[in-house]
Amino acid sequence: MIELLIRNREGQVVGRMEIDEADFGGTVRPELLRDVVRMYEAAQRVGTHSTLRRGEVKGSGTKPWRQKGTGRARAGCKRSPLWRGGGIVFGPHPREYRFAMPRKAVLGATRSAYLAKFQDGETVVVDALEAAQPRTKEMAAALSNLGVARGCLIAIEKHDVNLWKSARNLPGVFMKAVAEVNAYDLLRHRQLVITQRALESLVARMRQARRPAIEQPVAGAAPAAGVQD
Repeated sequence: MIELLIRNREGQVVGRMEIDEADFGGTVRPELLRDVVRMYEAAQRVGTHSTLRRGEVKGSGTKPWRQKGTGRARAGCKRSPLWRGGGIVFGPHPREYRFAMPRKAVLGATRSAYLAKFQDGETVVVDALEAAQPRTKEMAAALSNLGVARGCLIAIEKHDVNLWKSARNLPGVFMKAVAEVNAYDLLRHRQLVITQRALESLVARMRQARRPAIEQPVAGAAPAAGVQD
C-alpha cells in the first residue's frame, strides 16, 4: 500500500489516502511505457519532409560532355545524384508515422505511469481546487504553497473553465481532466497535482478495470446441448 498525504491550498496536511498498488498493475513496466510514449510521439510527427529526386531537380538533361576522349569521368546529366545540386537517392518523402497499440497496452502504460508517480513521491494530492473567477495569481500561490516547482500536470475531476484559465498562463503547467490523462502526459511532467475527488474517481476506475468480466446468461436463451434443467 502507498500512503499519500492530502493537503489544502495552503500546503497543510488535512488527511491521508492509501493506494493499493495492485489497482495500478503492481509493478512499473518501463518497456511498455517506452513503447506507448513512442506511439504518442509518433502521432505528433507531421511527416511533410521531402527531398527532390533526379527527375524533380531543375536543370537540363543534356549530356555535359561527350562520352570518350576528354579524360573526365562519364556523365550523362548534371541532375545526377553524384553531382552537387543533383537529385537525392532514397531521401525522405512525406509519410504517416502514427501507429496504433492495443487498448489494454495503452491502459497498462497509464497504470504504470501513475504507479511510478506514486512510488517516486512525485504526486501532490490537494483536497480541492476551485475558482469562482479566473485568477492566475491565486493558482500560482496555491502551487507555491504545495511545494510544486515549475512544470507540473494538474489532474482535476472534470473540466472547469475558470481553473483552466487560471493555470494556462503559468509556464510549464498543464491542466487536464483525470479521465483524459495518459501515460505521455504523466511522464513529460515531473510532478502530478491531483485533487482528492479526481484521485478517488481514478482509483475506482482502475479497480473496476481489474475485475474480470463475468458472462451473464441471456434471458430466454436455449440451454446448451447436453445440459438438463
